[in-house]
Amino acid sequence: MSRALEHQHHTGFFVRGPSPTARLFFFSVLSLVLIATDARLNYLVEVRQGFIALLHPLQIIANAPLNVTRDIGEYLHKQTTLTEENHALRQQALEHAAELQRFKALSTENERLRSLLGAAQLSSQPARLVEILHMGRDPFSHKIIVNLGSRQNITPGQAAIDENGVVGQVTRVYPFSSEVTLITDKELSIPVQVERNGLRAIAFGQGRSTTVELPSLPANVDIRVGDKLVTSGIDGIYPHGLAVAEVIQVDTDADSPFAHIIGKPIAGIEHHRQLLLVSIPQVDRPADSNTVKATRTPKKTIPPQRHDNH
Repeated sequence: MSRALEHQHHTGFFVRGPSPTARLFFFSVLSLVLIATDARLNYLVEVRQGFIALLHPLQIIANAPLNVTRDIGEYLHKQTTLTEENHALRQQALEHAAELQRFKALSTENERLRSLLGAAQLSSQPARLVEILHMGRDPFSHKIIVNLGSRQNITPGQAAIDENGVVGQVTRVYPFSSEVTLITDKELSIPVQVERNGLRAIAFGQGRSTTVELPSLPANVDIRVGDKLVTSGIDGIYPHGLAVAEVIQVDTDADSPFAHIIGKPIAGIEHHRQLLLVSIPQVDRPADSNTVKATRTPKKTIPPQRHDNH
């Protein structure tokens, strides 16, 4: 029995196979042979490509966590970058919109200043450009305050005009500002004439209705709706031919000998902040005849008298 066991123990060498050193030597030689054969004859290219094709799904699965992590990081980074860029672009768009609005406002103001300059050139009297500071404090009067006063040689009575026509008249002057009463105020009147036929009249402001009225004209007066009223120039304040109002209503009553004529002012201050103040023309008065004679008659010189003492 013991001999049988010993016999089985000795035959175990063939069951274990070669030693690890022998295996290492064998596979090393085999690897060198395969490498040399593949380098020379390229026999293993198809085999290698097949192994790569078989291992490709495993590579994808192995790299999946890393790829997912990288994609999530890139997504979050892109979202943050896009949010910041979107915020910056919105702010830039708002700034550009504000600049565009200021540019449009400046362009409009520039065009109006050009119009005012043209109105100043058309007027035969010197004019000063003023800016409206604010409306009058009295809600029942139509008055405005401008930024020039007596220190800038502004005087009461100067006409206020814009590029469309007459706005009003300077009625009160302060050191650094002036009060301009509009032609729609009840306290202001202005000599006008109908541009179509030269008919002269006086236009009075109507206060709240922001219109002017031509009172005390006969019922058969030659004035029609649509007629343009201009300054007559006979008052020596307003230049001749400036637009004042357009007739919008002509009513006659059989019981009244006078017509009811209403005009709408052509010029206005609702949409602008600049006006022109026209200087009052200097009228050369003829010299008095006695003054002329006194000027022309030479003075006699009286010789001094001597008093002798006796």
